[in-house]
Amino acid sequence: MSSLDKMWASFIAIGLMVVASLLISFARTRKNGWVRSILSLIAFLMFLPILLYMLVSIM
Repeated sequence: MSSLDKMWASFIAIGLMVVASLLISFARTRKNGWVRSILSLIAFLMFLPILLYMLVSIM
């Protein structure tokens, strides 16, 4: 994998981390009940591709 591809993989991981963080913040401050649970679950599941992109950008 070229250095440019690794850079884009790290940018994607950073962007997904920002989206997951904002989603968690929104869920905890604005929502209640099952909507909060679903938004938190979606944000947690976003960490799987974040981890994969992070590992790709390191190697």
